[in-house]
Amino acid sequence: MNTVIQDNIAELNQKLDEMSDRVVSAIRDSLEALVEKDVDRAKQIRKEDKKINALRWDIEEKCITLIATQQPVASDLRELIALLYIITELERIGDYAAGVSKFTIKNGSNDYIKPLIDIPRMGKIAAEMIEQAMNAYKYKDEQEAKLIHGMDDEIDQLYHQVYRELTSFMIEKPENITQCTYLLRVAYNIERMGDRVTNICERILYLATGERVDDLKRQL
Repeated sequence: MNTVIQDNIAELNQKLDEMSDRVVSAIRDSLEALVEKDVDRAKQIRKEDKKINALRWDIEEKCITLIATQQPVASDLRELIALLYIITELERIGDYAAGVSKFTIKNGSNDYIKPLIDIPRMGKIAAEMIEQAMNAYKYKDEQEAKLIHGMDDEIDQLYHQVYRELTSFMIEKPENITQCTYLLRVAYNIERMGDRVTNICERILYLATGERVDDLKRQL
């Protein structure tokens, strides 16, 4: 066993925990800022995204250095490759949360055309998916990784519901088009978060079993 690699992987996993915690906080905070129309908080979330990006590059650089200098065995190499993949997905999820905050800033104190209910529900599920995916990664839990896809289905259903509702608002009152378009983008960002977490789960399955899964949903 290469203890240098094992020690470094343990350190990288701690950084991954920090990164995932920051991403989950960004999702929850961005949705709270959206509902409360809290522009100052939304601006802070966009600044926080830079810290998430910095963590991604730090972890990536260390992974590449380990691969290049330590000649990891197959199991360690799989874990390092999984880390590279997971941090890329988490960084994109952080970008989506920053996108939600961008709309909050644009909207300012303007009233919403209706109370926001389904969009915050989507965000709540997305944050929970990340937490469960990180737990599955920590314990190489194949079954938990597979179960998370059902949560993504719920996000998809809510997204289609939001899409239908906002589209009907635009048809009924064209003056709502601008805000509805922005809210559709917010909902789309959250729907993509769920897809990204599903991608993470596919990589966890590869790490746990050594078998590639190209599309988790088609496997279940």
